[in-house]
Amino acid sequence: MKTITMKWTLMVLVAGSLLFSCKKEKSSDPTPTCSVNMANISGTYKLTSLQYKSSASATPVEETDSWEPCEKDDIILLKSDGTYDFKDQGTVCNPSGNEHGTWTLKGNTLTSNGILKGTITSFDCKTMVYVTENVLVQGDKYTFTMVKQ
Repeated sequence: MKTITMKWTLMVLVAGSLLFSCKKEKSSDPTPTCSVNMANISGTYKLTSLQYKSSASATPVEETDSWEPCEKDDIILLKSDGTYDFKDQGTVCNPSGNEHGTWTLKGNTLTSNGILKGTITSFDCKTMVYVTENVLVQGDKYTFTMVKQ
């Protein structure tokens, strides 16, 4: 009789611990965001998408589809001291597209003395998206998507 009581007690304890030990999962975590500042933005990036819209109602065109293979593997190193190195990485173009310069960040506006210029629209510590408007014609827009390497 004592054995049966012990078994039932043990089963109740195990069942109870299983029921009450489960934690409710969060339904969906929002995409993490990072403060847009020079320290967080600094890092090595690869451009993964460059879309152009000639007007607000135009369909975006992926510009990198027409690039040479030597242009698709380049990287840019944004250093926290406000300098950058653009490196013609992997398959090297002829002539090489290496570049060095300076960059600044004021609010969400990214500028440089060379290849960077635009407003950062999103940054999650890994992927940065920035836009440049009115480049070729009034109302056009380039959207750059860069991923930290």
